[in-house]
Amino acid sequence: MHRNLHLAFAALLVWSLALLGVRMIYSHSFWFLFLIWNLFLAVIPYVAAVAFERTRRVVLQACAFVVWILFLPNAPYLVTDFIHLRPHAAIPLWYDVLLLMSCAGTGLLLGYASVLLVQNVIARKHGARAGWCVAVVALVLSAYGIYLGRFLRFNSWEALTDPLPLFADIAHQLTNPLSHPKTFAVTLLFGVTLTLGYFALHAFAPGVPRQRFSDRR
Repeated sequence: MHRNLHLAFAALLVWSLALLGVRMIYSHSFWFLFLIWNLFLAVIPYVAAVAFERTRRVVLQACAFVVWILFLPNAPYLVTDFIHLRPHAAIPLWYDVLLLMSCAGTGLLLGYASVLLVQNVIARKHGARAGWCVAVVALVLSAYGIYLGRFLRFNSWEALTDPLPLFADIAHQLTNPLSHPKTFAVTLLFGVTLTLGYFALHAFAPGVPRQRFSDRR
């Protein structure tokens, strides 16, 4: 199953990069070049989730989990790149919509797949309820991470390399919620959307393991 998943994501990434390459050639513009970096960042939580699933050493598993939770927002973050959509004389608008849709869809699927992998590991060890709790909390935190990245321009790695400004902003938002309505609006709306999408994946996708809250392992 994992091999097919890896191949599917490889195909999606190659297709997205091919669309980007064609656009750059025909438009003579590097306007969407940042999508390469954003796609790379979206792959990291998936790789971390695979490592979390495969390793049996507690320390390595903990490290993989930290990397996963820190970089997970980068996967659905690609959806917000539609903010850069604008008419271009050399490229039809529908082509840019297709390009952004391909990148956003790839990022979203990478994120969901990584959550599913981590959820299944947690469910096997601690029960389905714990697995679902981790999945939902991770998606809500990702929504908050989208806000931090898109509007405050923080990067995932700054939680490790330069944590003080990041944590200071987070603390200020949490202690003064009425002063930051946009923070909570973005987090709530993206969080609900991501969570409902993940529930839909479980409901409709064939081959996705079903984890019920009432399951006991």
